[in-house]
Amino acid sequence: MSDILKIEREGTTAILTMNNPAKMNAFNSELRDLLTDAFEELSVDSGCRAIILTGAGGNFSAGGDLKGFNEKTINQGRARLRTGSSRLMRAMVRGAKPVIAAVEGYAVGAGMALPSACDYVVASSAAKFSAGFMKIGFVPDLGMMWTLPRRVGLGRAKKLMALSNEISAAEAERIGLVEEIAEPGKALEAALKVGEKYAHIAPLAFELLKDTLAEGLDEVLKAEIDMQPILMLSEDHEEGKRAFFEKRRPKFTGR
Repeated sequence: MSDILKIEREGTTAILTMNNPAKMNAFNSELRDLLTDAFEELSVDSGCRAIILTGAGGNFSAGGDLKGFNEKTINQGRARLRTGSSRLMRAMVRGAKPVIAAVEGYAVGAGMALPSACDYVVASSAAKFSAGFMKIGFVPDLGMMWTLPRRVGLGRAKKLMALSNEISAAEAERIGLVEEIAEPGKALEAALKVGEKYAHIAPLAFELLKDTLAEGLDEVLKAEIDMQPILMLSEDHEEGKRAFFEKRRPKFTGR
C-alpha cells in the first residue's frame, strides 16, 4: 500500500487519511485508485460501520494535481474518468457505509468535491472551501454537479461552481455544505464521535437509503465522461493551467 493513503481503524470506524502534506494532499490518479479500492473493500467489510475521510498536515486537499492531466485524446480522457472518478463516486455515494469527511484547512476543487459526496461533513472553523474547477477551464467533476446542488440548492451551487469563490466553514455550514463545525485541529476527533453514532443504526436500512437517494448520479457521471475530455483539449484549459502555475488571472477566450 502506498504511503499517500493511510488506512487505520478506531473501533468499527475506518479512517482514510490522504497523506501527501507536502503537496497539500493533491488529488491524482494514484490517490484516486487507492481511495476507490479502499471504499469498495470497506463497503463489504462487516466489521466496519462508518468511514472517515480526512487529510494529513492541516489541510484536506488542495485539489487535482494539474501536472497529472496529460491526456492527448478525448478517448484517453474518457477512459480515465470512466474507470477512475466515476467508480470512486459510486463507491462513496452508493456504497453501503456512512462516509464522514473531517476537513481541516483547504478543501479546493476535487478537495471540495470529495466532502460534497460524503454523508456527513465535519469542518474545522478555520477550513476554507472553493470549487475551483472553472478557474482551469473545467466543469466540476467527481460528481460535484450532482452532489453540490443537493446539499446547498441549485442557485448556490451554480454560484459556487461558476465563480469558485472561497467560503469559510461558517458559511459552508450555513448553506448546508457542512453539518458540524469543530475547533481547529479537532475535526477528526469530532468525526470519530459521529462515526460512533452511525455504528448504532441499522446497516441494511442505511445502505438502501443511500442507494435510493443516489438516483440520478449515474446520469451526471456520464455527462462528466462526455464533457471533461473535450475541455481537457481546449485552449482555455491550457490557459487556466498556465495561469495557475504563473499565479495570475487566466484570460479565457472560449476556444
